[in-house]
Amino acid sequence: MTAPNFSDGTYLVDFEFHPARGREGNPPVPVCMVVREWPSGRTTRHWQTALHQMATTPFPTGENALCVAYYASAEMDCFHVLGWVPPVNVLDLFTEFRCLTNGLRLAHGSGLLGALMHFGLPSIGGEQKDTMRDLILTGGPWSPAEQLAILDYCETDVVALDDLLTAMHDQIDWPRALLRGRYMQAVSCIQMNGVPIDAEALEKLQTHWVAIQDQLIADIDSDYGVYDGRTFKANRWEAYLVANDIPWPRLESGRLDMCDATFREMARTYVEVAPIRELRSALSEMRLANLHVGDDNRNRCLLSPFRARTGRNQPSNSKFIFGPSVWLRGLIRPMPGWGLAYVDWSQQEFGIAAALSGDLAMMDAYRSGDPYLAFAKQAGAAPPEATKHTHEAVREQFKACVLAVQYGMGEASLAARINQPVARARQLLELHRRTYRTFWKWSDCAVDEAVLGGRLWAGFGWQIHTRDELNDRSLRNFPMQANGAEMLRIASILLTEAGIRVCAPVHDALLIEAPLDELDQAITTTKSLMQEASRIVLDGFELGSDVKEVRYPDRYMDKRGVVMWNKVMNLIGEPALA
Repeated sequence: MTAPNFSDGTYLVDFEFHPARGREGNPPVPVCMVVREWPSGRTTRHWQTALHQMATTPFPTGENALCVAYYASAEMDCFHVLGWVPPVNVLDLFTEFRCLTNGLRLAHGSGLLGALMHFGLPSIGGEQKDTMRDLILTGGPWSPAEQLAILDYCETDVVALDDLLTAMHDQIDWPRALLRGRYMQAVSCIQMNGVPIDAEALEKLQTHWVAIQDQLIADIDSDYGVYDGRTFKANRWEAYLVANDIPWPRLESGRLDMCDATFREMARTYVEVAPIRELRSALSEMRLANLHVGDDNRNRCLLSPFRARTGRNQPSNSKFIFGPSVWLRGLIRPMPGWGLAYVDWSQQEFGIAAALSGDLAMMDAYRSGDPYLAFAKQAGAAPPEATKHTHEAVREQFKACVLAVQYGMGEASLAARINQPVARARQLLELHRRTYRTFWKWSDCAVDEAVLGGRLWAGFGWQIHTRDELNDRSLRNFPMQANGAEMLRIASILLTEAGIRVCAPVHDALLIEAPLDELDQAITTTKSLMQEASRIVLDGFELGSDVKEVRYPDRYMDKRGVVMWNKVMNLIGEPALA
């Protein structure tokens, strides 16, 4: 596709920076910046003392200019710190390289060096790059010779960008690429905002965590009897499951499936599983010191946009507050005088599947407000006057069936989830196919396209090469997940550009904050813009949203983590949640 005419020029930009005061979670401190005009090659270099004296950028950033970077959210973070107005147009060669090669096996990864090697372009060695990064991360002061070396190193990246842009230029889908560039600017806004953390509670947890692990086991395991010291015993867990009539997925070997994903999924159906799942997760995974919290008590880390094959963000589970066990989300607490709102699309994947497939029955089910009960009614398993309360058991089975289809579960897994014979699970899945024939025809066509055409793509151009990915479940799920990611990106752009303070994107939700007297209006605006994002992606079909508000002095809490949070707080002498 022909590139737009940027009459004021195209500028390749790279910053070197380190976290303020050497603490991860703090905003970056720009060390230097190098700018190279493309294709002329005219280059300017700026050391940090000069950067902090500039009121505006030393190159055009208006609507007739293009700013090019690799992983542009990092460059935009530096714009924020310097107080510069961000560029109108951003092209991120990282996002475009990911889009071009997503699903392919890359020998050298998707970083700048990997992209250069993929196109056979020259680059500096990885060892030299690591040495220079280590020098920059010391935070200075640097000798004149070191300053020169850092500027030289920074310039190698813009020279590399020059080569890479030349190689990729004719393969870029320009309108969609510039949209992805806008999203990287939104990501920067979100990263700079960060998530407010109760630093006092975090410090107490960090101080006492090792000491209270044995107490936690004693307290929680008293209801289960499955630990031997700090060792989880599978045979004891199997005995507990039998005694409490809880069906559990098994491996082909016949042993219980003990992976965390299975515990997490089963905890959604059997609430009694949640505390032991949280305990296992906490003991095996939690590294509280890894959580990135800045001096201002805000959790900031790379959101790693476009890292997932579906195009979703993929932040570090140990650095991002929404990554570890759900009970730790109790550390999220608004500042005095402020509130938070967690706004998520209602049954997003079901709605996306209905809209993209054009299945009218599925659309009607979504618009009913309760697609699970609507499915039961459409399938003839519940009368038209049925409600969530009068037919709770039926609704739960049909809900499990919908989720099983979305997750790609087979009849055996669904049977275990609903604690019913395999024949009943098979019947439910067949009812889904009969009720939503148009959806299944569309889903089958997606698999055929992936197998025969070798690619799948979402509405705004995110694609995946499927020659090496022939897993039926993944192929069927890709359109929902990838278009859900497109929707989140557009919502993030709309919200940040409207001045809403977005603290974090979380799969199908956005966490926002506002002063208490502005929170209601911020929620209204957020819901409206998220609805608009759904219309944009789904060609007019609207998805609703749900809101969870938290007003100071309350703290955010996922209901699945309340039991664990209260037990931990009790052990360190803090009041429990109501």
